[in-house]
Amino acid sequence: MDSIVIKGNGPVNGQIPIAGAKNACLTLMPATLLSEEPLTLTNAPRLSDIKTMAELLASLGTEVAGLQDGTVQALGTKEITNHVAHYDIVRKMRASNLVLGPMLARMGHAVVSLPGGCAIGARPMDIHTDALEQMGATIELKDGYLHAKTNGGLKGAMIKLRFASVGATENILMAATLAKGTTVIDNAAKEPEIVDLAECLRKMGAQIEGEGTSRIEIQGVDRLHGATHPVVTDRIELGTYMLAPAIAGGEVELLGGRRNLLEAFCDKLEEADISVTETAKGLLVKNKGSRVKAVNVKTEIFPGFPTDLQAQMMALLCTAEGTSVLEETIFENRFMHAPELTRMGANIEVSGGMATVTGVDQLKGAPVMATDLRASVSMILAGLAAEGETVVSRVYHLDRGYEKVVRKFSGIGAQIERITT
Repeated sequence: MDSIVIKGNGPVNGQIPIAGAKNACLTLMPATLLSEEPLTLTNAPRLSDIKTMAELLASLGTEVAGLQDGTVQALGTKEITNHVAHYDIVRKMRASNLVLGPMLARMGHAVVSLPGGCAIGARPMDIHTDALEQMGATIELKDGYLHAKTNGGLKGAMIKLRFASVGATENILMAATLAKGTTVIDNAAKEPEIVDLAECLRKMGAQIEGEGTSRIEIQGVDRLHGATHPVVTDRIELGTYMLAPAIAGGEVELLGGRRNLLEAFCDKLEEADISVTETAKGLLVKNKGSRVKAVNVKTEIFPGFPTDLQAQMMALLCTAEGTSVLEETIFENRFMHAPELTRMGANIEVSGGMATVTGVDQLKGAPVMATDLRASVSMILAGLAAEGETVVSRVYHLDRGYEKVVRKFSGIGAQIERITT
Protein backbone atom coordinates (compact mmCIF):
# COMPACT_ATOMS: atom_id res chain seq x y z
CA MET A 1 0.00 0.00 0.00
CA ASP A 2 1.32 3.45 -0.90
CA SER A 3 2.08 6.21 1.58
CA ILE A 4 3.28 9.78 1.21
CA VAL A 5 6.19 11.04 3.30
CA ILE A 6 6.56 14.78 3.98
CA LYS A 7 9.38 16.50 5.82
CA GLY A 8 8.74 20.08 6.89
CA ASN A 9 11.58 22.13 5.42
CA GLY A 10 10.47 25.75 5.40
CA PRO A 11 8.89 28.06 2.82
CA VAL A 12 7.71 26.99 -0.63
CA ASN A 13 8.11 29.09 -3.76
CA GLY A 14 7.36 28.78 -7.47
CA GLN A 15 4.46 28.01 -9.78
CA ILE A 16 1.85 25.24 -9.92
CA PRO A 17 -0.32 24.61 -13.00
CA ILE A 18 -3.93 23.88 -12.02
CA ALA A 19 -5.72 21.04 -13.80
CA GLY A 20 -9.23 20.91 -15.21
CA ALA A 21 -11.92 20.36 -12.60
CA LYS A 22 -12.57 16.75 -11.61
CA ASN A 23 -16.18 17.48 -10.61
CA ALA A 24 -16.82 19.38 -13.84
CA CYS A 25 -15.31 16.64 -16.01
CA LEU A 26 -17.32 13.93 -14.24
CA THR A 27 -20.44 15.96 -15.01
CA LEU A 28 -19.53 16.65 -18.63
CA MET A 29 -18.65 13.07 -19.54
CA PRO A 30 -22.21 11.63 -19.13
CA ALA A 31 -23.47 14.32 -21.53
CA THR A 32 -22.14 12.09 -24.31
CA LEU A 33 -25.13 9.81 -23.65
CA LEU A 34 -27.44 12.57 -24.94
CA SER A 35 -26.13 12.50 -28.52
CA GLU A 36 -25.14 10.08 -31.27
CA GLU A 37 -22.28 12.41 -32.22
CA PRO A 38 -18.88 12.67 -30.47
CA LEU A 39 -18.19 14.89 -27.47
CA THR A 40 -14.56 15.96 -27.02
CA LEU A 41 -13.38 17.38 -23.69
CA THR A 42 -10.06 19.20 -23.46
CA ASN A 43 -8.12 20.04 -20.26
CA ALA A 44 -9.46 16.83 -18.68
CA PRO A 45 -7.66 15.83 -15.46
CA ARG A 46 -5.87 12.47 -15.27
CA LEU A 47 -7.49 10.92 -12.20
CA SER A 48 -8.82 7.56 -11.11
CA ASP A 49 -12.38 8.93 -10.87
CA ILE A 50 -12.18 9.99 -14.54
CA LYS A 51 -11.09 6.45 -15.43
CA THR A 52 -14.01 5.05 -13.42
CA MET A 53 -16.50 7.25 -15.26
CA ALA A 54 -14.94 6.22 -18.58
CA GLU A 55 -15.30 2.58 -17.54
CA LEU A 56 -18.96 3.11 -16.66
CA LEU A 57 -19.71 4.89 -19.94
CA ALA A 58 -17.90 2.19 -21.90
CA SER A 59 -20.12 -0.42 -20.23
CA LEU A 60 -23.14 1.49 -21.58
CA GLY A 61 -21.85 1.59 -25.16
CA THR A 62 -19.65 4.70 -25.26
CA GLU A 63 -16.40 4.60 -27.20
CA VAL A 64 -13.79 6.33 -25.04
CA ALA A 65 -10.42 7.52 -26.28
CA GLY A 66 -7.80 9.48 -24.34
CA LEU A 67 -5.59 11.73 -26.42
CA GLN A 68 -2.60 14.03 -25.76
CA ASP A 69 -1.35 12.32 -22.61
CA GLY A 70 -4.88 11.98 -21.28
CA THR A 71 -5.80 15.67 -21.18
CA VAL A 72 -8.26 15.19 -24.03
CA GLN A 73 -11.20 12.83 -23.63
CA ALA A 74 -12.98 11.85 -26.84
CA LEU A 75 -16.36 10.25 -26.20
CA GLY A 76 -18.79 8.83 -28.71
CA THR A 77 -22.11 7.14 -27.95
CA LYS A 78 -23.62 6.31 -31.31
CA GLU A 79 -25.84 3.81 -29.56
CA ILE A 80 -26.53 3.02 -25.91
CA THR A 81 -26.11 -0.74 -25.95
CA ASN A 82 -26.74 -1.46 -22.27
CA HIS A 83 -29.26 0.26 -19.99
CA VAL A 84 -27.88 -1.09 -16.68
CA ALA A 85 -25.24 0.80 -14.68
CA HIS A 86 -23.93 -2.00 -12.51
CA TYR A 87 -23.04 -1.81 -8.84
CA ASP A 88 -19.47 -3.05 -9.31
CA ILE A 89 -18.62 0.18 -11.17
CA VAL A 90 -21.11 2.64 -9.65
CA ARG A 91 -20.10 1.79 -6.06
CA LYS A 92 -16.67 3.34 -6.64
CA MET A 93 -17.88 6.88 -7.18
CA ARG A 94 -20.84 9.07 -6.26
CA ALA A 95 -20.91 10.90 -9.60
CA SER A 96 -21.94 7.66 -11.35
CA ASN A 97 -25.55 8.63 -10.66
CA LEU A 98 -25.23 11.29 -13.37
CA VAL A 99 -25.93 8.72 -16.09
CA LEU A 100 -29.54 8.39 -14.89
CA GLY A 101 -30.94 11.60 -16.38
CA PRO A 102 -29.20 11.32 -19.78
CA MET A 103 -30.19 7.66 -20.25
CA LEU A 104 -33.81 8.36 -19.36
CA ALA A 105 -33.87 11.33 -21.73
CA ARG A 106 -32.42 9.44 -24.70
CA MET A 107 -33.65 5.86 -24.17
CA GLY A 108 -36.71 6.23 -21.97
CA HIS A 109 -35.44 3.66 -19.49
CA ALA A 110 -32.46 3.03 -17.21
CA VAL A 111 -31.43 0.80 -14.32
CA VAL A 112 -28.80 2.46 -12.13
CA SER A 113 -27.26 1.15 -8.93
CA LEU A 114 -27.32 3.41 -5.92
CA PRO A 115 -23.88 5.06 -5.86
CA GLY A 116 -20.92 4.93 -3.50
CA GLY A 117 -17.99 7.27 -2.89
CA CYS A 118 -16.34 8.85 0.14
CA ALA A 119 -17.81 8.20 3.58
CA ILE A 120 -18.62 11.84 4.34
CA GLY A 121 -22.32 11.57 5.01
CA ALA A 122 -25.59 10.95 3.27
CA ARG A 123 -26.21 12.47 -0.14
CA PRO A 124 -29.72 11.25 -0.90
CA MET A 125 -30.89 10.35 -4.40
CA ASP A 126 -34.51 11.25 -3.71
CA ILE A 127 -33.90 14.85 -4.82
CA HIS A 128 -32.90 13.44 -8.23
CA THR A 129 -35.71 10.90 -8.46
CA ASP A 130 -38.46 13.24 -7.25
CA ALA A 131 -37.56 15.73 -10.00
CA LEU A 132 -37.42 13.08 -12.71
CA GLU A 133 -40.80 11.74 -11.58
CA GLN A 134 -42.21 15.25 -11.97
CA MET A 135 -40.94 15.05 -15.56
CA GLY A 136 -42.96 11.89 -16.17
CA ALA A 137 -40.60 9.11 -15.10
CA THR A 138 -41.66 6.12 -13.04
CA ILE A 139 -38.89 5.06 -10.67
CA GLU A 140 -38.72 2.09 -8.30
CA LEU A 141 -35.97 1.02 -5.94
CA LYS A 142 -35.39 -2.74 -6.14
CA ASP A 143 -32.41 -4.67 -4.77
CA GLY A 144 -30.24 -1.55 -4.55
CA TYR A 145 -31.01 -0.41 -8.10
CA LEU A 146 -33.15 2.45 -9.36
CA HIS A 147 -35.42 1.12 -12.13
CA ALA A 148 -36.55 4.14 -14.15
CA LYS A 149 -38.71 4.38 -17.25
CA THR A 150 -40.92 6.81 -19.12
CA ASN A 151 -44.07 6.44 -21.18
CA GLY A 152 -43.47 8.48 -24.33
CA GLY A 153 -40.41 10.35 -23.08
CA LEU A 154 -39.71 12.98 -20.44
CA LYS A 155 -41.82 16.12 -20.27
CA GLY A 156 -40.95 19.62 -19.13
CA ALA A 157 -41.90 20.52 -15.57
CA MET A 158 -41.62 23.22 -12.92
CA ILE A 159 -39.19 21.76 -10.38
CA LYS A 160 -38.37 23.36 -7.04
CA LEU A 161 -35.46 21.68 -5.28
CA ARG A 162 -35.75 21.50 -1.48
CA PHE A 163 -31.97 21.85 -1.40
CA ALA A 164 -29.67 23.38 -4.01
CA SER A 165 -28.12 20.02 -4.83
CA VAL A 166 -25.32 20.15 -7.38
CA GLY A 167 -25.81 16.56 -8.55
CA ALA A 168 -29.58 16.88 -8.83
CA THR A 169 -29.28 20.15 -10.76
CA GLU A 170 -26.85 18.46 -13.17
CA ASN A 171 -29.01 15.36 -13.65
CA ILE A 172 -32.17 17.39 -14.28
CA LEU A 173 -30.36 19.84 -16.55
CA MET A 174 -29.12 17.04 -18.81
CA ALA A 175 -32.44 15.21 -18.79
CA ALA A 176 -34.39 18.37 -19.62
CA THR A 177 -32.39 19.09 -22.79
CA LEU A 178 -34.30 16.32 -24.63
CA ALA A 179 -37.61 16.58 -22.74
CA LYS A 180 -40.76 17.79 -24.47
CA GLY A 181 -41.50 21.39 -23.50
CA THR A 182 -39.93 23.70 -20.94
CA THR A 183 -38.33 22.71 -17.66
CA VAL A 184 -37.62 25.24 -14.91
CA ILE A 185 -35.29 24.35 -12.04
CA ASP A 186 -35.97 26.61 -9.05
CA ASN A 187 -33.42 26.76 -6.21
CA ALA A 188 -30.83 25.40 -8.64
CA ALA A 189 -27.19 25.02 -7.63
CA LYS A 190 -24.98 27.88 -8.88
CA GLU A 191 -21.54 26.23 -8.87
CA PRO A 192 -19.07 26.89 -11.71
CA GLU A 193 -19.42 23.22 -12.66
CA ILE A 194 -23.12 23.85 -13.40
CA VAL A 195 -22.22 26.82 -15.59
CA ASP A 196 -19.58 24.73 -17.38
CA LEU A 197 -22.10 21.94 -18.06
CA ALA A 198 -24.68 24.40 -19.41
CA GLU A 199 -22.08 25.95 -21.72
CA CYS A 200 -21.12 22.52 -23.05
CA LEU A 201 -24.76 21.46 -23.56
CA ARG A 202 -25.44 24.73 -25.37
CA LYS A 203 -22.56 23.94 -27.75
CA MET A 204 -24.34 20.62 -28.36
CA GLY A 205 -27.52 22.45 -29.34
CA ALA A 206 -29.39 22.71 -26.03
CA GLN A 207 -31.49 25.75 -25.21
CA ILE A 208 -30.61 26.84 -21.67
CA GLU A 209 -30.88 30.13 -19.80
CA GLY A 210 -30.05 31.18 -16.25
CA GLU A 211 -27.13 28.92 -15.30
CA GLY A 212 -25.19 30.45 -12.42
CA THR A 213 -28.43 31.73 -10.87
CA SER A 214 -31.02 29.97 -8.71
CA ARG A 215 -33.44 29.64 -11.66
CA ILE A 216 -32.47 27.69 -14.78
CA GLU A 217 -34.85 27.36 -17.73
CA ILE A 218 -34.39 24.65 -20.36
CA GLN A 219 -36.38 24.37 -23.57
CA GLY A 220 -36.23 20.76 -24.78
CA VAL A 221 -35.00 20.01 -28.30
CA ASP A 222 -35.40 16.93 -30.50
CA ARG A 223 -31.70 16.06 -30.64
CA LEU A 224 -28.24 17.22 -29.63
CA HIS A 225 -25.10 17.14 -31.77
CA GLY A 226 -21.40 16.75 -31.02
CA ALA A 227 -19.12 19.45 -29.62
CA THR A 228 -15.64 20.23 -28.28
CA HIS A 229 -15.42 21.84 -24.85
CA PRO A 230 -12.58 22.73 -22.42
CA VAL A 231 -13.07 21.62 -18.81
CA VAL A 232 -13.13 24.56 -16.37
CA THR A 233 -10.24 25.04 -13.89
CA ASP A 234 -10.48 22.88 -10.76
CA ARG A 235 -11.32 25.35 -7.99
CA ILE A 236 -10.74 22.78 -5.23
CA GLU A 237 -7.26 21.89 -6.48
CA LEU A 238 -6.68 25.63 -6.82
CA GLY A 239 -7.69 26.31 -3.21
CA THR A 240 -5.68 23.36 -1.92
CA TYR A 241 -2.42 24.55 -3.48
CA MET A 242 -3.12 28.15 -2.44
CA LEU A 243 -2.84 26.88 1.14
CA ALA A 244 0.72 25.56 0.62
CA PRO A 245 2.48 28.95 0.97
CA ALA A 246 -0.12 30.02 3.52
CA ILE A 247 0.83 27.19 5.89
CA ALA A 248 4.53 26.72 5.03
CA GLY A 249 5.50 30.29 4.16
CA GLY A 250 6.73 31.66 0.84
CA GLU A 251 4.82 32.60 -2.30
CA VAL A 252 3.32 30.50 -5.09
CA GLU A 253 1.62 31.44 -8.35
CA LEU A 254 -1.29 29.18 -9.30
CA LEU A 255 -1.39 29.07 -13.10
CA GLY A 256 -4.92 29.20 -14.51
CA GLY A 257 -6.45 30.27 -11.21
CA ARG A 258 -9.27 32.81 -11.06
CA ARG A 259 -10.52 34.59 -7.96
CA ASN A 260 -14.16 34.43 -9.06
CA LEU A 261 -14.01 30.65 -8.69
CA LEU A 262 -13.18 30.98 -4.97
CA GLU A 263 -14.21 34.44 -3.81
CA ALA A 264 -15.33 33.41 -0.30
CA PHE A 265 -12.22 31.28 0.20
CA CYS A 266 -9.92 34.10 -0.93
CA ASP A 267 -11.69 36.46 1.47
CA LYS A 268 -10.96 34.10 4.37
CA LEU A 269 -7.29 33.79 3.41
CA GLU A 270 -6.97 37.57 3.36
CA GLU A 271 -8.76 37.77 6.72
CA ALA A 272 -6.09 35.37 8.02
CA ASP A 273 -3.47 37.85 6.71
CA ILE A 274 -2.46 35.93 3.58
CA SER A 275 -1.97 37.98 0.40
CA VAL A 276 -3.94 36.91 -2.70
CA THR A 277 -3.24 38.80 -5.94
CA GLU A 278 -4.52 38.23 -9.45
CA THR A 279 -1.81 38.03 -12.11
CA ALA A 280 -1.77 37.71 -15.88
CA LYS A 281 -1.29 33.95 -15.47
CA GLY A 282 -3.45 33.19 -12.45
CA LEU A 283 -3.32 33.91 -8.71
CA LEU A 284 -0.27 34.74 -6.57
CA VAL A 285 -0.53 33.71 -2.90
CA LYS A 286 2.02 35.05 -0.43
CA ASN A 287 2.59 34.52 3.27
CA LYS A 288 3.56 37.90 4.68
CA GLY A 289 6.05 36.31 7.06
CA SER A 290 3.97 36.50 10.24
CA ARG A 291 1.83 33.87 11.93
CA VAL A 292 -1.60 33.57 10.32
CA LYS A 293 -4.60 34.90 12.22
CA ALA A 294 -7.49 32.78 13.45
CA VAL A 295 -10.70 33.05 11.40
CA ASN A 296 -14.14 31.49 11.64
CA VAL A 297 -15.34 29.40 8.69
CA LYS A 298 -18.83 28.22 7.76
CA THR A 299 -19.19 25.93 4.76
CA GLU A 300 -21.97 26.89 2.39
CA ILE A 301 -23.17 26.16 -1.11
CA PHE A 302 -21.56 28.22 -3.86
CA PRO A 303 -20.65 31.07 -3.77
CA GLY A 304 -19.97 30.43 -0.08
CA PHE A 305 -16.93 28.68 1.45
CA PRO A 306 -16.62 25.23 -0.19
CA THR A 307 -17.06 22.14 1.97
CA ASP A 308 -14.35 20.52 -0.17
CA LEU A 309 -11.79 22.98 1.26
CA GLN A 310 -12.82 22.71 4.90
CA ALA A 311 -10.30 19.98 5.84
CA GLN A 312 -7.43 21.83 4.15
CA MET A 313 -8.40 25.11 5.84
CA MET A 314 -8.49 23.33 9.20
CA ALA A 315 -4.86 22.30 8.67
CA LEU A 316 -3.90 25.96 8.21
CA LEU A 317 -5.88 27.11 11.25
CA CYS A 318 -4.13 24.52 13.43
CA THR A 319 -1.11 26.85 13.15
CA ALA A 320 -2.99 30.17 13.52
CA GLU A 321 -2.71 32.69 16.32
CA GLY A 322 -5.90 32.40 18.35
CA THR A 323 -8.99 30.19 18.21
CA SER A 324 -11.03 29.46 15.09
CA VAL A 325 -14.46 27.85 14.75
CA LEU A 326 -15.31 25.80 11.67
CA GLU A 327 -18.95 24.99 11.03
CA GLU A 328 -19.74 22.22 8.53
CA THR A 329 -23.25 22.66 7.11
CA ILE A 330 -23.10 20.51 3.95
CA PHE A 331 -22.05 16.98 5.00
CA GLU A 332 -22.13 15.23 8.35
CA ASN A 333 -19.09 13.11 9.29
CA ARG A 334 -16.71 15.53 7.60
CA PHE A 335 -14.43 16.13 10.56
CA MET A 336 -12.80 12.68 10.40
CA HIS A 337 -9.47 14.36 9.69
CA ALA A 338 -9.54 16.14 13.08
CA PRO A 339 -8.25 13.16 15.15
CA GLU A 340 -5.40 12.67 12.69
CA LEU A 341 -4.40 16.33 12.89
CA THR A 342 -4.54 15.99 16.68
CA ARG A 343 -1.92 13.23 16.37
CA MET A 344 0.33 15.93 14.92
CA GLY A 345 -0.14 18.13 17.97
CA ALA A 346 -3.17 20.14 16.85
CA ASN A 347 -5.67 21.37 19.45
CA ILE A 348 -9.12 20.54 18.04
CA GLU A 349 -12.46 19.92 19.73
CA VAL A 350 -15.35 18.59 17.66
CA SER A 351 -19.00 18.78 18.69
CA GLY A 352 -21.55 17.82 16.08
CA GLY A 353 -21.13 20.05 13.05
CA MET A 354 -18.71 22.42 14.81
CA ALA A 355 -14.95 22.18 15.27
CA THR A 356 -13.05 24.55 17.56
CA VAL A 357 -9.38 24.88 16.62
CA THR A 358 -6.91 26.60 18.92
CA GLY A 359 -3.69 27.30 17.06
CA VAL A 360 -0.42 25.83 18.31
CA ASP A 361 3.10 27.16 17.87
CA GLN A 362 4.36 24.08 16.07
CA LEU A 363 2.85 20.92 14.58
CA LYS A 364 4.87 17.70 14.94
CA GLY A 365 5.36 15.06 12.26
CA ALA A 366 3.53 11.77 12.90
CA PRO A 367 2.09 8.72 11.13
CA VAL A 368 -1.47 9.60 10.09
CA MET A 369 -4.21 7.97 8.04
CA ALA A 370 -6.27 9.54 5.25
CA THR A 371 -10.01 9.02 5.73
CA ASP A 372 -11.23 10.59 2.49
CA LEU A 373 -10.03 12.58 -0.52
CA ARG A 374 -9.86 16.06 1.01
CA ALA A 375 -8.68 14.82 4.41
CA SER A 376 -5.71 13.14 2.74
CA VAL A 377 -4.38 16.36 1.26
CA SER A 378 -5.00 18.23 4.52
CA MET A 379 -2.45 15.89 6.15
CA ILE A 380 0.07 16.74 3.45
CA LEU A 381 -0.46 20.46 4.05
CA ALA A 382 -0.05 19.96 7.80
CA GLY A 383 3.14 18.02 7.09
CA LEU A 384 4.59 21.02 5.25
CA ALA A 385 4.33 23.03 8.47
CA ALA A 386 5.27 20.24 10.88
CA GLU A 387 8.59 19.59 12.54
CA GLY A 388 10.03 16.28 11.45
CA GLU A 389 8.51 13.59 9.25
CA THR A 390 4.83 12.99 8.50
CA VAL A 391 3.74 9.72 6.90
CA VAL A 392 0.26 9.71 5.35
CA SER A 393 -1.17 6.25 4.69
CA ARG A 394 -4.20 5.17 2.61
CA VAL A 395 -3.36 7.78 -0.03
CA TYR A 396 -5.34 5.97 -2.74
CA HIS A 397 -7.98 8.59 -1.91
CA LEU A 398 -5.64 11.22 -3.38
CA ASP A 399 -5.65 9.59 -6.79
CA ARG A 400 -9.37 10.26 -7.06
CA GLY A 401 -8.96 14.03 -6.95
CA TYR A 402 -5.36 15.22 -7.40
CA GLU A 403 -3.07 14.47 -10.33
CA LYS A 404 0.72 14.56 -9.95
CA VAL A 405 0.36 15.72 -6.34
CA VAL A 406 3.94 14.79 -5.38
CA ARG A 407 5.36 16.45 -8.51
CA LYS A 408 3.38 19.65 -7.92
CA PHE A 409 4.37 19.98 -4.27
CA SER A 410 8.01 19.09 -4.92
CA GLY A 411 8.04 21.60 -7.79
CA ILE A 412 7.66 24.42 -5.26
CA GLY A 413 10.37 23.05 -2.98
CA ALA A 414 8.45 20.74 -0.66
CA GLN A 415 10.30 17.66 0.55
CA ILE A 416 7.77 14.98 -0.35
CA GLU A 417 7.82 11.49 -1.83
CA ARG A 418 5.46 8.61 -2.46
CA ILE A 419 6.58 5.20 -1.23
CA THR A 420 5.23 1.68 -1.56
CA THR A 421 5.34 -0.51 1.53
